[in-house]
Amino acid sequence: MPKKFTPTPHDAVFKQFLSEKETARDFFEVWLPDEIKALCDFTTMKVESGSFIDEAMKAYQNDILYSLKTKKGKGYLYVLIEAQSTPDKLSAWRLMRYSMAAMQKHIDAGNKTLPLVFPILFYMGKKSPYPHSTHWLNCFEDRSLAERIYTNPFKLADVTTLDDGEIIQHRRMALLELIQKHIRRRDMSELLNEIVAILSYNEYTDNHVVTMMNYLIQEGNATNPMQFITEIAKQSEKHEGVLMTMAQLLRQEGKLEGIQEGIEKGIEKGIEKGKAESARTIARQLLANGVDRAIVKMSTGLSDAEINALMGRVNAAKIKYPKK
Repeated sequence: MPKKFTPTPHDAVFKQFLSEKETARDFFEVWLPDEIKALCDFTTMKVESGSFIDEAMKAYQNDILYSLKTKKGKGYLYVLIEAQSTPDKLSAWRLMRYSMAAMQKHIDAGNKTLPLVFPILFYMGKKSPYPHSTHWLNCFEDRSLAERIYTNPFKLADVTTLDDGEIIQHRRMALLELIQKHIRRRDMSELLNEIVAILSYNEYTDNHVVTMMNYLIQEGNATNPMQFITEIAKQSEKHEGVLMTMAQLLRQEGKLEGIQEGIEKGIEKGIEKGKAESARTIARQLLANGVDRAIVKMSTGLSDAEINALMGRVNAAKIKYPKK
């Protein structure tokens, strides 16, 4: 057997021929459906650079992508051709994935709508005819369910259309949905009763509550964040300790320059004024209450080294003074 000069000779000769526009034009005349050909302005044919195959598959890359302007406005039609000598049950999915990559490339170029991408699988294997489906939905175990999911509009979870009373029934999602529904619309202080009611279900951890209050302070428009959090703390026995600590933080840093700049800027400003010790005290209290260290870091602006040191003190105190 003669020595192979290329690792994938079938692919190499295919790409050599189909990379020439005149040859590709004849290929399209033969294999494109009349409906698609009628859309094409073949004078605008252009080979698109690059392959859409994964890095690990570059040694086997054999796809060619042509772009053509359509005869209906500014749209583009991409024709994706892949050569294959070995049948593959997932070839239809691979072509769909390449097609989506071509669409993304089109969007990345600044276009605002998706282009049509017409995939073609060019087969020249020993087994004939090609033994697998070329419909990508047949790559799923349950074709009928996949078809219902991917040929219908996707599910929209639009919290802006929900009634607050309905949201409150959503258990562990209620706090997130309620605040994100109103975060850009209302003074968060107006939601005090609803937030207290949701917290009364006792389905949230302190980490949940601290994260949400930080978000509310940074992105919301509560007139007086310190008073708002203090009022919630007074009516939320489970989370009173961590909420009062947050309120203390706001009180020590003084009046915020702007709600949008949030609690981080307040701490940063305090540190700049020599109040680093105050930030460490508050961080130590948060850690002692079991608040996640990432949240403590975000809330206080302390470094990882400072958080580690405080965590060591907190753990030492727990050993020395264990809870009875």
